[in-house]
Amino acid sequence: MKTKLILFFLTAIFVLSNTSSHSLYAQDNSDKFIVVLDAGHGGKDPGKPSKDGYKEKDIALKIALEVGKELEKNPDIKVVYTRSKDVFVDLFVRGKIANEAKADLFVSIHCNAHHTQAYGSETYVLGINRNDTNFNVAKAENEVIYLEDDYEKNYDGFDPNSPGSYIGLTLMQEEYLDQSILLASLIQNNFTNTLKRKNRGVKQAGFIVLHQTIMPSVLVETGFITNKEEGAYLNSSRGQNDMSSAIKKAILDYKNAIYQNIDDFVYQETETIEVKNTEPDQIYKNVIFKVQIAASSKDIALKAYNFKGLDNISKDKIKGLYKYYYGNTSNYTKIKEFQNQAKTKGYTSSFIVAFKDGVNIPLSDALKSTTN
Repeated sequence: MKTKLILFFLTAIFVLSNTSSHSLYAQDNSDKFIVVLDAGHGGKDPGKPSKDGYKEKDIALKIALEVGKELEKNPDIKVVYTRSKDVFVDLFVRGKIANEAKADLFVSIHCNAHHTQAYGSETYVLGINRNDTNFNVAKAENEVIYLEDDYEKNYDGFDPNSPGSYIGLTLMQEEYLDQSILLASLIQNNFTNTLKRKNRGVKQAGFIVLHQTIMPSVLVETGFITNKEEGAYLNSSRGQNDMSSAIKKAILDYKNAIYQNIDDFVYQETETIEVKNTEPDQIYKNVIFKVQIAASSKDIALKAYNFKGLDNISKDKIKGLYKYYYGNTSNYTKIKEFQNQAKTKGYTSSFIVAFKDGVNIPLSDALKSTTN
């Protein structure tokens, strides 16, 4: 079996601009990974109370700004703030800001409070949980809508005090749940393993601010400002730097985990070389093999210049994540050749996947079936 392998030499294109960035993605006007940082509360809404005078709105803002400052050191990341100063922002507006920015992530930063000396950090994703504690945390955060004008109109009669109002909140976020949980877990791991904070876990609750967004979203409760020691820590420069560093690192780790093998290079065709493969064909009836070369939360146009010159690219959207494949054949010998081509192009972690009747099945199961 002969296959023509088109070899391309890498030509990296850099566009310098003081006002905007050039995109190599045909479907999008920005090639940056966009993170929306939401400092909870603000203005007339101080957030949770503290006997020691700590203000949640101030702590949340300082942490958010520091996270953004560190993220912006990465040229491929764009940071958008729902607020960058002490102002009141409606919850639905926060979500609107993220949606209009076509953000890849939404991270809302808060502090917790309790009438006891409870302490520790926890990170929430949107979900309905019968746990009374989780409901009360969400209820406290959601009651800020009473400070908004026309809140009944903006939230379609949502009542933060009624458990029944939370039913159906998760529908828009459902397809992003796995990615939201991934980010939340990375944040909690950093809080626990690096900062040695008490881990109160990744939880689900019905936060309106998360419901408003259409991308992976989390709400971080950095700690309890009502705890004497933890409140002082969160109010300190050291505590705020620690928290921002942990959140920043989690976002970068998330980006690296989700954006497998996606880059911004354009390749130019320079040479054609014939490659011979002497292995016998192994054709499996009713099985389709593909090479997974990339995964991304962005919907990337299936153009060769987006995939290092490779054509014959297809994609699936699975739970908010796009998976990109090279090749489409029932011939296992041929798909191995496709994989070698992909690796030659730089997709060194690419791997073969199998489908039967349109459903992804384990490769080992596919290879156990009878060949033609």
